[in-house]
Amino acid sequence: MLLEPLDLAVFIGYCLLIVGMGLFVSQEKKGHVKNSSDYFLASKALPWWAVGASLIASNISAEQFIGMSGSGFALGLAISTYEWMAAATLLVVAIFFLPVYIKKGIYTMPGFLLDRYDSRVRTTMAIFWLLLYVFVNLTSVLYLGALSLNTILDVPLTYGIIGLAAFAMIYSIYGGLKAVAWTDVVQVVFLIVGGLATTYISLQLVGGGDVWEGISLLKKEVPGHFSMILSKGEMMIPDGSGGVRDAYLDLPGLSVLIGGMWITNLSYWGFNQYITQRALAAKSLDEAQKGMIFAGFLKLLMPLIVVIPGIAALVIVNKGMDTGFIESMKDPATAIIKSDRAYPTLLQLLPVGLKGLAFAALTAAIVSSLASMANSTSTIFTMDIYTKYFGKNASEVKQVRVGRITALVAFIIAAIVAPALGQLDQAFQFIQEYTGFISPGVFAIFFFGVFWKKTTSNAALVGAALSIPLSVVLKIVFPALPFIDRMGVVFLILAVLMIVISLVEGKGKDHPNSIEINKELFQTSTQFKVGAFLITGIIAALYTIFW
Repeated sequence: MLLEPLDLAVFIGYCLLIVGMGLFVSQEKKGHVKNSSDYFLASKALPWWAVGASLIASNISAEQFIGMSGSGFALGLAISTYEWMAAATLLVVAIFFLPVYIKKGIYTMPGFLLDRYDSRVRTTMAIFWLLLYVFVNLTSVLYLGALSLNTILDVPLTYGIIGLAAFAMIYSIYGGLKAVAWTDVVQVVFLIVGGLATTYISLQLVGGGDVWEGISLLKKEVPGHFSMILSKGEMMIPDGSGGVRDAYLDLPGLSVLIGGMWITNLSYWGFNQYITQRALAAKSLDEAQKGMIFAGFLKLLMPLIVVIPGIAALVIVNKGMDTGFIESMKDPATAIIKSDRAYPTLLQLLPVGLKGLAFAALTAAIVSSLASMANSTSTIFTMDIYTKYFGKNASEVKQVRVGRITALVAFIIAAIVAPALGQLDQAFQFIQEYTGFISPGVFAIFFFGVFWKKTTSNAALVGAALSIPLSVVLKIVFPALPFIDRMGVVFLILAVLMIVISLVEGKGKDHPNSIEINKELFQTSTQFKVGAFLITGIIAALYTIFW
């Protein structure tokens, strides 16, 4: 299927706008040479609304539009817990972690670990993050984005991967975080407007032209898809190979509220370079915290954009409303309906004009995340690996050059690996599970590093080194243990080990690099408090309604 001329015009206009804006904001004033602060932290000049918009544009990608919509098709509204819990997590990070980061003036998360522990911990975690960004994050976003191009426009998967990587590289490699962050402001507008348009049309399709009837029909036809807390054996979902498995393995009941979900969320929003880098680039701590509040409100909105269309697609399939739609949902090689084909298949049903807008929204989500991940990969490699081991006396210009080369190499590796993800049914859950191999260790070393003065460097090194091996062992030995619960178990084991090692090694004394904590450090503005109260109240209401 090809885009109509109007849709193509809308999409091309979007592409030209993003590339043009990215290159424009990348220009430096006459006589000023771009330095590491300009390239990696956008000159530390982002206002709150740019911070919030960039956080969401960096976070929302094909992982959500394709992956989470696919999980909505399979699991229902329960997958929204990642979005709504993220809104709460943003508040925690803004209050308790951002003040520490900004006070120390760090560039990277490994840089914080160097300041708090030592170079061994920094290097270990820098390598883990580089592998995660390249082989899980960049790879999965490229694959899911290419899958959407294949489903919508019949573009071969390989060409789609190459095209998306090239688009993201055009402006992000040259301009660095400044280009990424300011184009994200535009990207997030396309993302939300185009996403809401897709939701509106999908509900109209289900309701025979009436959106409210569509909402009513969703609840009537698939009532189980509107439960936020799942019980064991309550719902069986596709396993991607024609069989089924228990949805409880993905979302194990109350654990999503009081267990391992907090570990994955805090690790992502509080200690993840390509997320925290936006806040570190804010004009001030107050601007960074307001940006987190703005992002929190947008996260509350995201399930309406990415999950509801997936549920609508399930109703269309179940009721046989459109045979062409059902055929498009099937994997061409196996003829098995694939959950992750739900969103791109819905886009084919949109009217002329809106189709181009929705396609632009999807592309905006993909390329903004690719640009952000590549920029953070280059930041960590340059600041925490290259300048330490290979270029200790490298000039500012050389550091920027190395950052650009690193981003290019990361894109090439991810493009080569991406086609291997074709066997997955829910790529979103794949990303969560394998990111969760490292999350318990990340959470442990940051949490104890900030809030427990006795944590030693060797204890942190043990926490970093054992996170992946423990996760792998538990996955093999206890295959029926949900991965969210597995993260909780791994964290508890690491916490005990780190406490014991710190007490034995440090003999009860505070670590010399420990952080001085006082209540003044965690003071927030009145605007932040009001926003935090509203977000907390909305989350409580949502879980009360959809429990």
